[in-house]
Amino acid sequence: MKYSQRAQAISPFFAMAFGAKAAALEAQGHQVIKFNIGEPDFGAPPDVLLAMQSLATTTSLPYTSALGLPELRAAIAGFYKTAHNVDIDPARVVVTAGASAALLLLSAAFVDGGDNVIMGDPSYPCNRQFIKSFGGNVQLVPTTADSRFQLNMHLLKKHWHSGTRGLMLATPSNPTGTAVSPNELQAMCEFAKNRGAWRIIDEIYLNLHHGEPDYKPVTALSFDDEALVINSFSKYFGMTGWRLGWCVVPKRAVSVMERMAQNYYICPSTLAQKAALECFTPASIAVCESRRAMLKSRKELIIAGLAQCGLHVPVQPDGAFYVYIDVRPTGLSAMDFCERALQEAHVALTPGNDFGEHQGDHYVRLSFASAESELTEGLQRLERFMKSLKSA
Repeated sequence: MKYSQRAQAISPFFAMAFGAKAAALEAQGHQVIKFNIGEPDFGAPPDVLLAMQSLATTTSLPYTSALGLPELRAAIAGFYKTAHNVDIDPARVVVTAGASAALLLLSAAFVDGGDNVIMGDPSYPCNRQFIKSFGGNVQLVPTTADSRFQLNMHLLKKHWHSGTRGLMLATPSNPTGTAVSPNELQAMCEFAKNRGAWRIIDEIYLNLHHGEPDYKPVTALSFDDEALVINSFSKYFGMTGWRLGWCVVPKRAVSVMERMAQNYYICPSTLAQKAALECFTPASIAVCESRRAMLKSRKELIIAGLAQCGLHVPVQPDGAFYVYIDVRPTGLSAMDFCERALQEAHVALTPGNDFGEHQGDHYVRLSFASAESELTEGLQRLERFMKSLKSA
């Protein structure tokens, strides 16, 4: 049996590999602090859970349209108005089986073999795997702390060439939590659009910004009506295992997206879609906003704690729940640092090798999506671990 070149080319996901190692340690009776997985600890809002429990036993759950329930598409469009001050036609909203399915559809719709696609390095590894799976050539552009680990106009102009067909970026980003400023994002979108290239903007963490309560984060749709925007119920709404996401596309692309969704997965989960309608009530939004504020508080705890440990975070995040730690002063590679922190301190982290090729082995991602008690315990363990490194 011969595997396809596509299957053989996909790289391992180290975050999951270290998760498996952590599970093995737990099976031996050790308590492991898990800073390696980007999964909020708070789960879905209470009203969403209640709706799911009721629907599971009282309602017929047939297939929906491949584009999603009309009422959910309308609710998502309404969310753009209240959260971002942008009017979106619900017909442009495509509900998907997780944000990954949204990227699957967009990659299938817009990427041809040999197309060059620009992404920043570091960036979420699965994004480039989708592009590669459809024959695209991913051009990873090295970024640094000076650019807040994000693409900007200078870098985009420097690396753009005649074969470039698309631009993909995430704001805020996984693994760094840093965001692109609205002005810079608008300039990059206009630059790509003027050259006939598509723009996929990953806004999965957009609503987990670290701004003030009255701040409305700026979606790319504010200034680029033809941007291909991806979002998810997993992070802001805490619904990782529900596998529900969405994308917003130009109206002329909707029929293409529908046709592919019909063939690739028929439709998103009917149960998840119906329950997700409760995400957009004032009560659920209030819950999510309180959790967003909690994550901002956790960030401050982590930044202070890592400084106490002697671990350097060169750029503080603007959103999400990640910090990107420079481990070069320890003398260890990212892989070695993560391996030793897991085995010696029982703290699971993710090496930057997952996220890029430029300086990935110099950085480690820490997710502060865990409860505050676990963050405190993990920081204490890391401090002892760092002291042991210095005394060795």
